[in-house]
Amino acid sequence: MRIGIIGAGSIGGNLARRFTAAGRDVRVANSRGPQTLGDLAAETGATPVALADIAKDADAVIVSIPTHSVADLPPGVLDGAAPGAVVIETTNYYPQRDGRIAPIEDGLTEAEWVAQQLGHPVFKVFNGIYAHNLIDAARPAGDPERIALPVAGDDPEGKAKVMDLVREIGFDAVDAGPLAESWRQEPGTPSYGPELKADELRRALAEARPQRPAQRRA
Repeated sequence: MRIGIIGAGSIGGNLARRFTAAGRDVRVANSRGPQTLGDLAAETGATPVALADIAKDADAVIVSIPTHSVADLPPGVLDGAAPGAVVIETTNYYPQRDGRIAPIEDGLTEAEWVAQQLGHPVFKVFNGIYAHNLIDAARPAGDPERIALPVAGDDPEGKAKVMDLVREIGFDAVDAGPLAESWRQEPGTPSYGPELKADELRRALAEARPQRPAQRRA
């Protein structure tokens, strides 16, 4: 499987580390160009590419950049992906950083807004885990200390692929429902941040409420 990662910050970089360690063919791109990704490439074996090439023949594309930056991605950035490719987004909307995004403020989930900007269905995952835990908290299947991550999305077949990717790098995967309910894993909810096992995560998702906390509004 070929995986393209847009963004090489804390989450994107650690996902590159985890997926290359799992033996995947990983390409990484950022807004500054492949020449800025030499250290990550040397460390992981991931291939730096231009944004225009990130999705070429990719089976999965991960978008791991600030929410407001999604709208600045070049048109057609996902063109050339393999048939049936899944698109994963890890973003979190913070008005203090991203500015006011009216559709989100008006009730659209962050993931639905990202999907609109990309013009492609997405799956939301990896947004509520601290970056260092992508490395430090990974455990093999069956380990009693293995934690779980929520996966929201609408296509059952694509969601199954995404959940397999989550399991592959050391975490259990919990179906968090459709994209319209991905607010259950946004910042400020019970599932965001804590290291939860699968049953604990399911309870946390069920306890979430759709009202956006005042501190997370523009």
